[in-house]
Amino acid sequence: MKRLFGNIGWLLGGRGINAVLSLVYLALATRTLGLDGFGYFALVVALGQTVTGLANFQTWQFVVRWGSGEDGPGEATGFAIALDLMSVALGAVLAAALVWSAQFWLPLPDDLLWVAFGYCLVSLLSIRTTPLGLLRLRFAYGAATAAEAVQPVVRALGAVLAVFFMPTVLGFVLAWAAAEVAVAATLWVVAGLRERIDLSRISLTRIPRAHPGAWRFVWATNMSGSLNVGGKQVLILLVGAIGGEGFAGGFRVASQLGQALVQLAQTVSKAIYPELVHAADAAHEMARRMANIALVGGVLAVSVALLFGREGLVLIAGPEFRVVYWAMVILAIAGAIELVGASLESLLVSAGRAGTAFAVRAVPTLLSLLLLEIAMDWNGLKGAAFTVLGSSALSVIGFWVAIISLQQITITVKAKDEPTP
Repeated sequence: MKRLFGNIGWLLGGRGINAVLSLVYLALATRTLGLDGFGYFALVVALGQTVTGLANFQTWQFVVRWGSGEDGPGEATGFAIALDLMSVALGAVLAAALVWSAQFWLPLPDDLLWVAFGYCLVSLLSIRTTPLGLLRLRFAYGAATAAEAVQPVVRALGAVLAVFFMPTVLGFVLAWAAAEVAVAATLWVVAGLRERIDLSRISLTRIPRAHPGAWRFVWATNMSGSLNVGGKQVLILLVGAIGGEGFAGGFRVASQLGQALVQLAQTVSKAIYPELVHAADAAHEMARRMANIALVGGVLAVSVALLFGREGLVLIAGPEFRVVYWAMVILAIAGAIELVGASLESLLVSAGRAGTAFAVRAVPTLLSLLLLEIAMDWNGLKGAAFTVLGSSALSVIGFWVAIISLQQITITVKAKDEPTP
């Protein structure tokens, strides 16, 4: 637990830097572009993150899971890089299809379609989960945090330059693209200095031969990651498709401020997963303690959103974004629920139940997307936020039920294995 809290401390330090700088570039983008212009920007970024999220494999988990043996992470890293290359190829095809079809369902001007396609390609080429896996495998969270801090710094600097030299959607998209390239390059350099990366070991077959259930684990974690994207970026695209660019911009602001706890949940998940893999016997107790701590943090964060959220929105984004206050509060509650569930989901994945974790996440997420238009017709952005809240609540309840079932199975197996007196 001491090492776990130390790792979380490093990750939270990085999140803290990111949070402060994100307020800077969010304020610059919203005040420069306005509600509709920021909506166009939000749709372009959401397209790029959707493509990357759907095509990307959670390769850091593979490096941690299969790279901790006596032979080192060489084979696991080669497998992860091969999957990254496959992600780029598949993602490019998906990006072309989405951007071409965007003219029929997204409120994006024609001149921004090529900008969106270019951002998709840059995002794909900047996939960086493999070097993150190498650093987490060695518990080098300080180095990873320092490297990841490059992204918000470059974004903030790019946003300042955009305000003065190119105060358009294209200018801010270029700033975001530069940040993606910079952080990916930094992480690969830092990981390469700590661990030798042997390109001759790149292979899609060696790890599956040594671990027969590898592909099942790969697809389960990929689909879980895709569902996380579906709950965020795809949702922004659909909000824009249903309500227009103004709704997309408002929901992006509400989500970025209200769902900061979801990023915190991902931070906890990334820190606790390697510990659960290495300490399987104490995994349940570790996850329980983290969930209890997360509950307290979630309640405090929601209280802050309720008390100071309206003034914060006006201060950061401007008076025209005041209307998204309640949507932000609802999303903050959803983030608090996700924070509690982060350790539970990691526990399932570390126990080899990635497929179960995916199934538990899949049904509520798909249900929320199907109900989105009805919810928005009922209550606009607040309705969209309620679909996220319902999805998060159902998912975390499902994780809890699945873990209870897993514990009962473990107890039954141990009882059978005990010798009869």
